[in-house]
Amino acid sequence: MRMSARWIAVLTALMFVLCSMSMVAGADGSAEPEVKQTEAVASEQPVEIHAKSAVLMEVSTGKVLYEMNSHEKRAPASITKVMTALLTMEAVESGRISLDDMVLVSEHAQSLGGTTIFLEAGEQMSVNDMLKGMMVNSANDAAVALGEYIAGSEEAFVAMMNQRAQELGMTDTHFVNCHGLDEEGHETTAHDIGIMSVELLRHEKIMDYTTIWTDSLRDGATGLANTNRLIRFYEYATGLKTGTTNNAGRCVSASARKDGLHLVAVVLGGEQKNDQFNGARNLLEWGFANYALVEPPVQQELLKPVKVLHGVEAQVELENGSVEKVLLEKGKESQIQCAVDLVEDVEAPVEKGQILGKIVITADGETIAEIPLKAAEGVEKLSFGKAFELLIQEMLRL
Repeated sequence: MRMSARWIAVLTALMFVLCSMSMVAGADGSAEPEVKQTEAVASEQPVEIHAKSAVLMEVSTGKVLYEMNSHEKRAPASITKVMTALLTMEAVESGRISLDDMVLVSEHAQSLGGTTIFLEAGEQMSVNDMLKGMMVNSANDAAVALGEYIAGSEEAFVAMMNQRAQELGMTDTHFVNCHGLDEEGHETTAHDIGIMSVELLRHEKIMDYTTIWTDSLRDGATGLANTNRLIRFYEYATGLKTGTTNNAGRCVSASARKDGLHLVAVVLGGEQKNDQFNGARNLLEWGFANYALVEPPVQQELLKPVKVLHGVEAQVELENGSVEKVLLEKGKESQIQCAVDLVEDVEAPVEKGQILGKIVITADGETIAEIPLKAAEGVEKLSFGKAFELLIQEMLRL
């Protein structure tokens, strides 16, 4: 009778279990290194901006490429609606609501001043058309109607907005309403607006609305024109939201995509006409000229299975995920290097998704990204009972 390799492995493991049953278990063997994305921040003002504060971020990584007074608290005006849109898109994608749902307009929604689509109490309009009115025309009444439909009241929806802001790390933000009209205590920063803008753009459906230049509602009876001039006059524009009030000044969160690079430029507190658009466009162009997404040259042969100690399997494979592109200053592509930091072995049990190492990506001696390497499957710890069960299974195969 010839023993298979698996049978030999099981017999060996069974002997180990019998010998070590009285021993105290060691460390959990998780070997989870701290894995993080590094931050890149430009210090010098690269372009001309006539505004109080600004920030430039890259969407896929959320990295800051440029900032000017980015943590200075300011009134956000209708850029507030970025959070309203984010909660709406999350509700749609989770299945809580549908774009085809009909929203009943309340008297409170009708009462909103500023820019509106002239909603009337008792009127019904689809979530799709409400989103269009809010993101294209910056309609305050549509924002409130959506908030009420999702949360039951504007107050409850604003509480959701503040909770989501905290979850996203928007530590300098406090919302008082969901539309952005000036109100005491309603404030945020360019940096925090960048964070929520990046998060919204990860819901690509929103660009079906933010890239509209002109459209209409109510079978053509209500015309819409985008308040974001960049949608018409900047070929790479993908959105996102404008805002202007007495307290806020002229503001914009402008997004654009070129050569696979998606950027968000937030400009707050412009004083003259088009200050916000000129500043945002200058920032976007500077970002496209100076940064690129590069695929790191990872040696796949180094991403080998990890030995598992005292498990039902001898090794565990790594997740077969492709290595994402990393953000890099142009001109440093040839300097990019990758190092694989992987544990030699891991103690069972191993959980699926458990971090077993990382890929460290550097350029010009600076770490620009760290990508976690995770277990593709779980591996159960080999107990006496499990070892005996495997032994019987192997014997029956002979």
